[in-house]
Amino acid sequence: MDFTLSGEQRQIRDTVAEFVDEEVVPRAAEIDETDEFPADLIDEMADLGLMGMPFPVEYEGAGLDYHSYAIGLAEIARGSGGLGTVVAAHTSLAGNMLYEFGDEDQKEAYLTALNTGEDIGAFALSEAEAGSDVPAMSTTAERDGDGYTVNGGKLWISNGSVADTVTLFAKTDPDAGRKGISSFLVRPEEDDGFVVEGTEDKLGDKGCPTAELRFDDMWIPEERRLGEEGEGFVQALKTLNGGRITIAARSVGIARAALDEAKSYAQEREQFDRAIADFQAIQHKLADMDTKVRAAELLMHEAADLKMRGEDYIKEAAQAKLYASEISREVANEGIQIHGGYGYTKDFPAERFYRDAKLSEIYEGTSEVLRNTIAQQLLDE
Repeated sequence: MDFTLSGEQRQIRDTVAEFVDEEVVPRAAEIDETDEFPADLIDEMADLGLMGMPFPVEYEGAGLDYHSYAIGLAEIARGSGGLGTVVAAHTSLAGNMLYEFGDEDQKEAYLTALNTGEDIGAFALSEAEAGSDVPAMSTTAERDGDGYTVNGGKLWISNGSVADTVTLFAKTDPDAGRKGISSFLVRPEEDDGFVVEGTEDKLGDKGCPTAELRFDDMWIPEERRLGEEGEGFVQALKTLNGGRITIAARSVGIARAALDEAKSYAQEREQFDRAIADFQAIQHKLADMDTKVRAAELLMHEAADLKMRGEDYIKEAAQAKLYASEISREVANEGIQIHGGYGYTKDFPAERFYRDAKLSEIYEGTSEVLRNTIAQQLLDE
């Protein structure tokens, strides 16, 4: 495997890094404090082509390979974990559902608008009683003329309150278990009965609204169904599998930010008449932090490489997401320790990195579920 970045990959890294350093990092504390959706930054990212990075130019995407997409997302998350989630949910989940399972009319009408940033996307799968247990969902979509009437609700929907296009999963055959789940495109501004119940006050991941949604006799036309009836469960699994690579990227970005901040602080902070970076205990922490980040990056790129080559990558994506999310929290924790008492205050960003890192161990497959997936894949080899 060639570990050298291509010219295009270096360019996307440097372009996004410059944008993040100039526009996102100076706003990160404000975004964290206010928890407001940074629409102006989304518009700027759209102008740079960052809202449709992995999709073909025929749908107004940037046409980047998955390595470049992961690199770009990691840089965005380095500036703001919440902004990283906004882009990941919009692209890897909502956008990828359309790209993989939409017909040409759906792609032209809806994927193009997502890729240009004109629209924001969301992925509505989870429910109060259906998190990891997807078939336990209770939202239904009943045949009604040339469309469907949807009733039910969803929880933990990233971008849910600001989305223009929502990929929704509902049971079209409640008695068929996982084979009775179908997926649809919902347009909140057009579809009567779409209700935003509210947004969560979260520990971290601020700036990305996490919404509770309700559907009251919401009618949607048949032409907005993705694929055939009963294909939704498999579609969701395939989409989440690819999404795990980008959550690994988000984790890498946050971990890199925590490491950079800790290294800078250690070189400036003095105790006993010398910088604390001169002490072996601090050096060992920094060495371990950097090694973990590097290992997570390699796992991320291995999974991306397999995806690009069209090979099976279920285990590798799960491993990348599992390891990157856990080391992100560990690296952020050590960053707080290096900052000492200051790390426990909001005067420094170290505590924000820790709060943002924790989410990656929960959404798009908890660490416990991912270990099950890895073990099942391993035993089937």
